[in-house]
Amino acid sequence: MNTSYVIRRAEVSDARALTRLVRSSRAYGGRYAPMVERYTVGPDYVLAHEVHVAAAEDPSAGPGGLLGFYALLLDPHELDLMFVADSAQGRGVGRALVTHMKERARAAGLTWVRVVSHPPAEGFYRSVGAVPMGTLPARPPGVAWERPELVFPLGLSAAEAVAVAEAATA
Repeated sequence: MNTSYVIRRAEVSDARALTRLVRSSRAYGGRYAPMVERYTVGPDYVLAHEVHVAAAEDPSAGPGGLLGFYALLLDPHELDLMFVADSAQGRGVGRALVTHMKERARAAGLTWVRVVSHPPAEGFYRSVGAVPMGTLPARPPGVAWERPELVFPLGLSAAEAVAVAEAATA
């Protein structure tokens, strides 16, 4: 399946489909399931943040025709959410979303973006330019595992981005 799509700003009407993408993600199966089983991406969240979706030209391609999305928080500088529909993984959608996120972050004047990764996604984030800055401890009951903490350098060296992000998040 070679699905064509566009990346656009999320609309309030996308909130239910975004929630379905989060809750249906196979990456959050097994021991990770409790973290997303009641998670909701509400209309207020969509309005408050830089939320962008990869929308398929064929609306039957995923929940609400959405192949994936990301949420960029400008303050703090953080990639808060990023999900790609299971059926769209391995097709470049995630890479395209990260590229778009970096462009939006640079346009907003950011020189780095932090991401606290779901452990199985760490390799993906590294493959698209994120560099490790540490590990966050588990926070039971909601998060029962350590999480990799990474940063995307945007106009800074990797070492500078890590140092600035560590200082900002301390």
